[in-house]
Amino acid sequence: MRARKGPVSAHCREPLSVCFKTFFAALAVAFLSAAACGADENLAARVVLLANSDDPDSLRIARHYAEVRGVPRENIIALKLPLTESITWREFVVTLWQPLLDALLRAKWIDAIPMALTDAVGRRKLAVYSHRISALVTCRGVPLKIEHDAALDTPSPFTQKPEFQTNAGAVDSELSLLAQPNYPINAFVPNLLFQNETPGTLDRLRVVKVSRLDGPSVEDALGLVDRAVAAERAGLLGRAYVDLGGIHAVGDEWLEAVAQQLDRLGFVPAVDRAPATMPASARIDAPVLYFGWYAGSLNGPFALPGFRFPPGAIALHIHSYSAGTLRSTTAGWTGPLVARGVTATVGNVFEPYLELTHRPQLFLRALTKGATLADAAYFSLPELSWQAILIGDPLYRPFAVTLDQQLGDLTKLPARYAGYAVIRRIHELDAADRRDEAIGLARSAQREVPSLALGLALSDVLREADDRDGAASALGFVALLKTMPADEWALAREAARQLEILGRPARAVELWRMLFAIGALPPELRIAWLGEAINAATAASDPAQAAEWGRALAELAPPVPAGKN
Repeated sequence: MRARKGPVSAHCREPLSVCFKTFFAALAVAFLSAAACGADENLAARVVLLANSDDPDSLRIARHYAEVRGVPRENIIALKLPLTESITWREFVVTLWQPLLDALLRAKWIDAIPMALTDAVGRRKLAVYSHRISALVTCRGVPLKIEHDAALDTPSPFTQKPEFQTNAGAVDSELSLLAQPNYPINAFVPNLLFQNETPGTLDRLRVVKVSRLDGPSVEDALGLVDRAVAAERAGLLGRAYVDLGGIHAVGDEWLEAVAQQLDRLGFVPAVDRAPATMPASARIDAPVLYFGWYAGSLNGPFALPGFRFPPGAIALHIHSYSAGTLRSTTAGWTGPLVARGVTATVGNVFEPYLELTHRPQLFLRALTKGATLADAAYFSLPELSWQAILIGDPLYRPFAVTLDQQLGDLTKLPARYAGYAVIRRIHELDAADRRDEAIGLARSAQREVPSLALGLALSDVLREADDRDGAASALGFVALLKTMPADEWALAREAARQLEILGRPARAVELWRMLFAIGALPPELRIAWLGEAINAATAASDPAQAAEWGRALAELAPPVPAGKN
């Protein structure tokens, strides 16, 4: 299915004009070959996995991915690599770039005409005319980033500004240019696939899409593919969250566009427009889609003890050094998100500058149109040979299952999250002034796949229909719940507030008691919510409970003495 011009191991020693003629002839054949590849070609068969032969866990991740996705074992390339996340340019070229490129040439993954010369960095010069790699997957143990080397500073069209006078970058971003060897390493190289709705053959052949299976632990990395496959079977189930209020207007514009897209998809996102990131007390149940900025390290509700994302979750937090390391569960965003169960995310290893990061609205738009994770990431990224990385299974298609398919048999969906599919349809029906249908669907589903989130959604539509008794009854089961995961704590608080609004403060008190009995509930949430609970107890004519909670609040947050700030 691909064109070849003689053995790839032969070096071009002809005059330059002859080399160019050979190259363009081979390129023409490559065009015909690429056009002949059908759209339904098995992408998994063309995934190449890169592992560190000195790291058994790296090989384990590569083999696991190959088994789960049906990638041929011979597609795994294991190289002896440094065991550090950060490497020098010399280490990168000698241990990674050149050995990998040689292996790809031997196996005919890349077709090229090698030359006898090397460039200033030490890479052998090539005239590449095609490749057949659907995605290159770097596995945990492959170095993450390359440090700046002042000795390699050379001018490029993009180094006129001081901020771009660097050759530091992400390993994966450099590997994206394996089919454009001998590019200038200082500053960046424009991504030919950026906002390219219908890339031509040449554009597609000049970029290798790279994704990474990595995280703070080997289990985190292994889970990335398992969660992707599970989500492709069930579809995305959960809520959407957008956190605006960043440091530049353009970033907020991107995220406003994301919020509009999510609303059209029926997710009705919770949007926080305050300058700070979401507080720990914010509602954050089942965050299957999260887009936000701008904090140095993961915080807010995501940092609650025991917090986990639902399967398939996509989370993107814009920050300059979000992926400075992937080994920490608390530093930055990318590693901590993966440690908490995210299925797909992006990050930056060094300062990228806002305009050169993944554009969240383009990323989401491509995914909703059915693109793979890798296709969406490269559609939304302006440049390569820079700072961005993609974490997750490159073949992941989060929107492979439609909402209608999910609703076709709710009992086949994960029990804890099935109700969120119903909630999306409730929003659609309510927006179309079909409230009676929304109420009927919610009641039926609550009997079939009951959940706290669905109960609150049913209560909301009944309250809007002025059925206060029915709205309160929809939450009657909440106080009987035996367990409650961390992401539902704020949801339970919302249910308690709803009961009080509906004139059922005594039932709200029961729910508050259940919440405060959770040993893992952190002090900051107790402080934030005890005042509300005291109000509910007072409204329920329960002074003893109000006094008890008042004492608890005083112990956690003693009053500031007069005259103190």
